[in-house]
Amino acid sequence: NYRPPFDATAVKKLKESGAIIVGKTNLDEFGMGSTTEGSAYQVTANPWNLECVPGGSSGGSAAAVSARQCVVSLGSDTGGSVRQPASFCGVVGLKPTYGRVSRYGLVAYASSLDVIGCFGSSVADAGLLLQAICGHDKLDATSSKREVNDFTSQFISKDYFESQPLKGLRVGVISETLGDGVDQEVISSIRGAISHLEELGCTVSLPSFSLGLPAYYVLASSESSSNLSRYDGVRYGNQIASDELSSLYGGSRANGFGPEVKRRILMGTYALSAGYYDAYYKRAQQVRTVVKKSFKAALDSHDILISPAAPSAAYKIGEKKNDPLAMYAGDIMTVNVNLAGLPALVLPCGFVKDGTTSLPVGFQMIGAAFDEEKLLRVGHIFEQTLQGHSFIPPLIADEFKS
Repeated sequence: NYRPPFDATAVKKLKESGAIIVGKTNLDEFGMGSTTEGSAYQVTANPWNLECVPGGSSGGSAAAVSARQCVVSLGSDTGGSVRQPASFCGVVGLKPTYGRVSRYGLVAYASSLDVIGCFGSSVADAGLLLQAICGHDKLDATSSKREVNDFTSQFISKDYFESQPLKGLRVGVISETLGDGVDQEVISSIRGAISHLEELGCTVSLPSFSLGLPAYYVLASSESSSNLSRYDGVRYGNQIASDELSSLYGGSRANGFGPEVKRRILMGTYALSAGYYDAYYKRAQQVRTVVKKSFKAALDSHDILISPAAPSAAYKIGEKKNDPLAMYAGDIMTVNVNLAGLPALVLPCGFVKDGTTSLPVGFQMIGAAFDEEKLLRVGHIFEQTLQGHSFIPPLIADEFKS
């Protein structure tokens, strides 16, 4: 029943632009999770198959757009929490460059990685949403003062396309993302998306790509340990009645956090502790630098990089809830983008067969810092020219027909 005393800057800007706020969506507690099963409320279902997860942590936002309950929605993306659910739910997910959107009003998970991202049923909708919320904010020292261009100027109807609207585009495919551990049907869908893009460049290799996942979880857990220390039952969070201060702290934190949040706080506290700081946190920061340099080198010779958004389509609710390592492995395609602070756009591109039904698959386009304009232009062209796919869940489509 908590009601915030103020609006986040992103929400404030939306209201000023005339948007109607429908409500709040479900997510994993404190943004920590990949399925939305870690919610403090209830489990969110995937509109394509109610027995499957919608992804996470911003699964409620993706599911709401996928089910056409709203036009656009906001999510938080620390390591893929906008892009992975966008892929699972068959919608567009946009993670902006770090600093493009003010984080004021966003509950901090890992401050150097967190961004507010956009969901939409089309690239144009996601772009319009980003246009409304981005820009410098004096209340957030990390928000960029870089001038914001008009993203909507990139949205041209296919009736006005040239014969090869993407001619000259230099596209690099991250080869490490199409190997072991990725479902074959996902690889097939991604290769179909690649072949759909004209004038493809050479395949690019990023040997540091596999290093990003462990580095991300060390850094994100460390920062969450620090950020969530304020939830002690005195200044923030649920307070448990107690006669002693230590019992108040312990009881409030034990009852105020779910198991996944506790797990990450413990991992982060361990990584920051004396004797382990250099072995874990410092080394993870060094890996982060390597990842940034690898991306810069690749993007110096390519306009965009392509990878799957996740190694699989949506899986069944409960399938990985008790196997955190398997759940963490699902973030391997997305965490590197946050470590490097780059923008990325996820678009639905195909389907994976799941028994008698099909589940959507999304592919990820990564651009240079503050180059959302190019990502939106390419994504909009791709979306309009992709033939033979409807990314409206069957149950929702039947309702539209009736």
